Amino acid sequence: MATNPVFAALGRRLRLGVIGGGPDSFIGIVHRSAARLEERFDVVAGVLSSDPERSRAAGQSVGLDASRSYGTAEEMLEQESGRPDGIDVLAIMTPNESHFRLCSAALDRGLDVVCEKPLCNRLDEALDLVRRVEKSGQVFCAAFAYTGYPMVRQARAMVGSGVLGEIRMVQVEYVQGHLARLTESEQGKGQNWHMDTAIAGPSLILGDIGTHAHHLAAFVTQQQVARVGADLGTVVPGRHVDDYVGLLMRLENGARGIMWVTQAAAGAEHGLRIRVIGEYGALEWQQEHPNQLHYAPLDRPAQVLSRGGPGLEAAAIRATHIAIGHPEGFREAFANLYCDVAEATVARLIGQPADPLALDFPNVVDGARGVKFVEAAIASSRADGAWTDCILEL
Repeated sequence: MATNPVFAALGRRLRLGVIGGGPDSFIGIVHRSAARLEERFDVVAGVLSSDPERSRAAGQSVGLDASRSYGTAEEMLEQESGRPDGIDVLAIMTPNESHFRLCSAALDRGLDVVCEKPLCNRLDEALDLVRRVEKSGQVFCAAFAYTGYPMVRQARAMVGSGVLGEIRMVQVEYVQGHLARLTESEQGKGQNWHMDTAIAGPSLILGDIGTHAHHLAAFVTQQQVARVGADLGTVVPGRHVDDYVGLLMRLENGARGIMWVTQAAAGAEHGLRIRVIGEYGALEWQQEHPNQLHYAPLDRPAQVLSRGGPGLEAAAIRATHIAIGHPEGFREAFANLYCDVAEATVARLIGQPADPLALDFPNVVDGARGVKFVEAAIASSRADGAWTDCILEL
């Protein structure tokens, strides 16, 4: 990815602060490394544990200066706001129930924000964040990272160009297996906040990965999910949080859809997959093979489009970091979100417009739509799968 002239105009890298994602966290190192990948951010400050002393030690262990390894979020926001070299952007990867409070505090300090999904556990909080962002004009990214893959952006661009014609059907699934048996915390050995609905939200499966599937379907089809009919619940005996959802969908244009999401499929690894079918053909993408997009036009031979190959759409080319023949993966997809946020943030800071392609990252409205989806799916399942409206009213 070439240096962007809008970014070069700032004359420095952006300064990123992080809350959550300590040294032992999977998602923490993903965020920090993705932010650094294209040299648009320096990670300069952090709060890496809810325990102040552990947080300060953890910050230094990942390379932060001792003076910027903070004990609490409040301390970091206060201290950084008074520094001439204070942070520009805050990345939040804490337990779900804290997202609203931390996002609100960051926006109040004039910071742009990257926040892990789900955006919030409650719809009223999500709508409040939408209003705050719209009023301030600040940059806000909801970390639906799978839409950062070049071939996902290629699929979206192809749908937008009309190559499939009218979208008629969509199938999306996210099938994991790491909860195929009860975890230690569910057997009274240790703690896991994901299993606590007061922290993780009203539905583990919907908030944790169902929102990813929902956003992927909307992103690629460029259609919002208008209604859902859901079957939500638990398949592992003894579990008290949701680990399965199967639902029917209707998109805004009337297209029909199916979603299957679980973390309890024994033998499954990750299983993120989407198929979009229109009047002139179909597209299919799987995360296990992220560098290929299958395109099957009506009455013509099927094609496999490769990341970095000739003839791709500008959105896919822009999201490609490594030359053809060298595979890219999850961290590069995540880095695309940070690259987009960087360009949007710099454009805001210097008062110049950003490339429209840089503004195609999942934003606060997308995050709020995910919260609305969770609410609608729960309501539908409680009504024995009755069709339930899913459109977010702003």
